[in-house]
Amino acid sequence: MTIPSGETGSATIWRPPAIATVVAEASDGGEAIERARESMPEVILMDLQLPTVPGVEAIRAIVEESPHVKVVVLSASGEEVDVLEAVKVGATGYLLKGSTAAEIVNAVQRVRDGEPVFTPSLAGMVLSEFRRVAAPDPGVPGLTPRENEVLKLVAKGYTYREIAGKLFISVKTVQNHVQNILTKLQLRKRYELMRYAIQRGLDKAPE
Repeated sequence: MTIPSGETGSATIWRPPAIATVVAEASDGGEAIERARESMPEVILMDLQLPTVPGVEAIRAIVEESPHVKVVVLSASGEEVDVLEAVKVGATGYLLKGSTAAEIVNAVQRVRDGEPVFTPSLAGMVLSEFRRVAAPDPGVPGLTPRENEVLKLVAKGYTYREIAGKLFISVKTVQNHVQNILTKLQLRKRYELMRYAIQRGLDKAPE
């Protein structure tokens, strides 16, 4: 078994048997998405500072496509914004790069078994966030999480191309999401959708 050296910009993909085994490695976010698709791992150990596709967006894409895959972040940053953003897009664990090899292996195995794992100094922060988001979802009922994301960006006046760039999806996918939202909300035009979203205050919602 190999343990990542901790340098910036890496993703290590694991398929753990009794102990963790590395089945693939990636040097950037886009490659991590492809390797995850090809290898179908159980656990991915990922940095947040990745070239081409940022780590957070790579996590989001991987978890959306393969919900069974669990992601553990190994990062030099313990900043609240980085930790919570990673958790919100689907990370199951978050370790700091000062973690020992034994701690990393233990975390991979525990996450594989369904247990969220966080560096002790970060655990309280994450628990507080879980409690906060247990409140009713401010999004539009009946829409998927991705559709709510698209609707918020429509409310802020972004073009389809800009939305596609922010969410790392194609313009066609954005158009499909918007059409689905219009159908669900029984609206016909994009300006009606924007007006609806602004009335709900979604133009002021955090991205």
